[in-house]
Amino acid sequence: MAPKTHVDQKLYCGKINEEFIGQQITVYGWVQVKRELGSITFVDLRDREGILQIVFNPDFSDREILKRIGREFILMVEGEVIRRSSPNPELFSGQVELNARKFTILSESELPPFFPENRHQVSEELRFKHRYLDLRNQKMQKNFKTRSQINLKIRNYLSDLGFLDIETPVLTKATPEGARDYLVPSRMYKGKMFALPQSPQIFKQLLMISGFDRYYQITKCFRDEDLRADRQPEFTQVDIEMSFARPADLIEIINGLMLDIFQLKNKKNNYQFKTIPYQQSMNEYGTDAPDLRIPYIIRDFNSTAVLLKSNILNGIVKNNQVIKGLVIPDSGQFSRKNLDIINQYCQDLGGKGAIWIKHSDQGFKSSLKIEPADLEKFFRANQLNKSDMVFLIGDETDKALFLAGKLREYLGRSFQDKDRLEFVWITDFPLFFYNKEEKRLDSNHHPFTSPRLEDVGLLDSDPLKVRSIAYDLVLNGVEIGGGSQRIKDIDLQKRIFELLKLSETEMEEKFGFFLKALKYGVPPHLGIALGFDRIMMLLTGEESIREIIAFPKTTSSLCLLTGSPSSVSEKQLLELGLKGMDPAFKRSNK
Repeated sequence: MAPKTHVDQKLYCGKINEEFIGQQITVYGWVQVKRELGSITFVDLRDREGILQIVFNPDFSDREILKRIGREFILMVEGEVIRRSSPNPELFSGQVELNARKFTILSESELPPFFPENRHQVSEELRFKHRYLDLRNQKMQKNFKTRSQINLKIRNYLSDLGFLDIETPVLTKATPEGARDYLVPSRMYKGKMFALPQSPQIFKQLLMISGFDRYYQITKCFRDEDLRADRQPEFTQVDIEMSFARPADLIEIINGLMLDIFQLKNKKNNYQFKTIPYQQSMNEYGTDAPDLRIPYIIRDFNSTAVLLKSNILNGIVKNNQVIKGLVIPDSGQFSRKNLDIINQYCQDLGGKGAIWIKHSDQGFKSSLKIEPADLEKFFRANQLNKSDMVFLIGDETDKALFLAGKLREYLGRSFQDKDRLEFVWITDFPLFFYNKEEKRLDSNHHPFTSPRLEDVGLLDSDPLKVRSIAYDLVLNGVEIGGGSQRIKDIDLQKRIFELLKLSETEMEEKFGFFLKALKYGVPPHLGIALGFDRIMMLLTGEESIREIIAFPKTTSSLCLLTGSPSSVSEKQLLELGLKGMDPAFKRSNK
């Protein structure tokens, strides 16, 4: 039971129902609508929980003050809860209304640039510039109430399992995490920089070395990268690390956490958590973040394409390229216009287009000049139904899989039901990928990820074939978490750094403190980072994480509300030792 305080529990407009009939209450809120019906005035009063209709009857005394009330005014209203003569079934409070006895205008409002209930009728730019108005919208209020509930649910779940909430630094050292750091200049040590953390990775590993075998933190992270609907320069991460555990143990914990979280969406949930190795995911879905709501799987047609006797397809195979494709039931849904749009879609992605084959009343047809008899042989060899539509894509293996995967998503849009949740763990990622621009190896996750022990021997001979002990959690085609088992051996950690082309000097400068810690008894440990904002986006059914972040940045990393990033004074630049900067930058900060 909560302790008794001098402040009584607040009554919310949206929580008043028939149980309050006959009671004298006081409510506070914003005026959403004011209606004059003869000598009776109705006001819809809104707060974070919903709307309550206030009625000012003809005998109400303060008629002159009542006339002053405008939209978005804030009122305190006292009165008796009575039954409504015309109920509103869409409102929780729709069976009752408050017969006003007394009211006070607590704050007046100018005519706003838009009204909260009409937020979708105005531009995102206008909404972000006046975000405080945008957040008054009932759906937005519900989103952030849900976010608070899920935050608490996560904390309780992990605390019950013995995890400790430990904070890690926000001002830290720049480390390679795959994106650019946000740098913070030091006034005390001119010319040197702190970095805002892309993740607490090293610190949570140090906590394992310190003996805190179960750690978690719901923390802010920062990445200076190009933005999309599911990315922001600052985002919230559920960071988890544990010692003396196997990946299967952590995955079981996270599965339980997901069931706990998404129970809010479906109380009778019985979600399945599939596991697919990385290479299988790439071969069948063309991505390491597959949307399993879509039933289509990429197929390999290299061996049967020869039956089509097409110079184009034969040339693809002779050039050591591959032919991948999709089989879509019900070819009748594809008009010639649809097929042209699909072909253009693949070309816009950088491909040569999509070859199609189908059967109609006039027999077998294709976008290539192929004999109908050969098309029929192709269908029989691949055990296809005459009602199937086949799309073929020929290219280098990686590109063909990418294009087929994108086409799969494009054609599968009708299956993307927001209320249906398909979880899948992707495992056995390659430890490295080859960075063509930098002409060197890069870590697929981060440089602290452990290789599979049976693949360690390949580090010298064929590092691109080394698999990692890493795992990503994907929900409906969105990666919501990624983690791995960590390297605990200093020699292996140094070997990974060497493969990433870090010199001894760079290792010492960037990671000397961490390498030193690896000398003093390191427990086997692993962890994961869950994207809290992405989880909330999927839970609430929003299209963008900007809808569940209170004060987000735009896709160009601007805060329209505050006008940041902003210029700073010459004095501040001098204090930070930045007076030698590019003159154009200095001019912009005068």
